[in-house]
Amino acid sequence: MTTAFFTHDSALKHLAPPGHAESEARIESIWAALRAPEFATLARYPAPLAPESEVLRCHTERHLEAVRFAIPAAGWAMLDPDTFASPGSLDAALHAIGGVNAAVDMVLAGQAGNAFVAMRPPGHHAEAERAMGFCLFGSIAIAAKRALDHHGLSRVAVLDFDVHHGNGTQALLWDEPRAIFVSSHQMPLYPGSGYASETGAHGQMINLPLLPGSGGAEMRAVWQEALKRVRDFAPELILVSAGFDAHHADPLAALEWRDADFRWLTHAICDLADDCCAGRVVSTLEGGYDLSAVAASVAAHVAVLMERDDDRNSGDEL
Repeated sequence: MTTAFFTHDSALKHLAPPGHAESEARIESIWAALRAPEFATLARYPAPLAPESEVLRCHTERHLEAVRFAIPAAGWAMLDPDTFASPGSLDAALHAIGGVNAAVDMVLAGQAGNAFVAMRPPGHHAEAERAMGFCLFGSIAIAAKRALDHHGLSRVAVLDFDVHHGNGTQALLWDEPRAIFVSSHQMPLYPGSGYASETGAHGQMINLPLLPGSGGAEMRAVWQEALKRVRDFAPELILVSAGFDAHHADPLAALEWRDADFRWLTHAICDLADDCCAGRVVSTLEGGYDLSAVAASVAAHVAVLMERDDDRNSGDEL
């Protein structure tokens, strides 16, 4: 087995007005970083197009119709003050869902040890009937429901380290006792949710608000405790909303994480996965808006996934 990497050219065709932070250049910078020699063994796959029925695992038909209706013939349509759609946006969003779903299918089938999906638009802010925060559909929540309902898993963990609270994922999984959700995020910051008191319908939501200006030490302290609770939940699969906008160089927030912090957290997640679910981790891109920082942080994240998969394979051979 190896680390699987899913992406698709449609990610370049979801367009926003010039100067918008969530641009196609983010994907181009990640592709460039992952062309480095150390990623030569990364198993690369095109993210397939998900059928629209996958959207309905978490969203209403009314929301799907609203997004479909909003897609313009040319230019841009504003879905909310931050979120735009262009002629290629629905296709890109369905490829984003398809990429995460295919990664889940492959990892659960034992065809890959873990996986990373580099697609856009991101997904963790989208609610059942609302596109928001650059997001059209809740890709990671849809993948969680697919793992539970299609693959028959009993427990799934969704871990979100984007600097913004994953309000959409929380809302879509609020009443899902088979899914534990953990989100670390700067507070105060958009979207204004993610208080520690928000614990879900079954006490399965863990929110870790972090003060502006805090860095790796504060992050490590809260995640160490949260991962203990996730270990007690004993997930059979770990899904990761991998946002890299907590990086100190990111223009949209004020946390002070470094590349080493993303490496540490990825190792900690992989340690948990090794203990609970044979290393099964599927990670998907969320935020990260400084192009150099997101490229370097994704490279650090993927390098750890590859290293940990290699370590497991070496152990299997002994």
